[in-house]
Amino acid sequence: NIERFEWFLEKATEIGIDTVTPITCFNSERRQLRNDRLEKIILAAAKQSLKFWLPVLKELTPFQTFIETQKNYIGHKFIAHCHPETGEHKTKTNGLASKKTVRQRYKTGENALILIGPEGDFSKEEVLIAQRAGFEPISLGQSRLRTETAALVAVSLITFLNDMEE
Repeated sequence: NIERFEWFLEKATEIGIDTVTPITCFNSERRQLRNDRLEKIILAAAKQSLKFWLPVLKELTPFQTFIETQKNYIGHKFIAHCHPETGEHKTKTNGLASKKTVRQRYKTGENALILIGPEGDFSKEEVLIAQRAGFEPISLGQSRLRTETAALVAVSLITFLNDMEE
């Protein structure tokens, strides 16, 4: 539902996100976006919230391509997913590392890149690919969240943690 993504862009812009890169995953339903319309939503949200800069909206990018372009990213790389948490002893059998909260993993003041999956979540293979590329699994809480809610929670958590340090 494109309206949900537009709502996320509006709210994330108001909060102060820097960059949004929509990605296509195994479970993605949408394979096209109208960036011109999305840019207008971002501009309106920035004006309304008196932001002095606009977040960068990247083109819709395939998951694997996005992962490959982030090899030299400076900052924390996280992946939020809903697959069951695993203990260290289980990591060897299913490959999924155990998840911690954003607060446990994030160092305030540093850059953060957080992957949020589509409705239906990332596939287990996508999670493993991201982990091999240095993305740490994180939990956004006990509730199962819609994609746009999970993304907004992630943005809010990072902003809140950084604001606490000031």
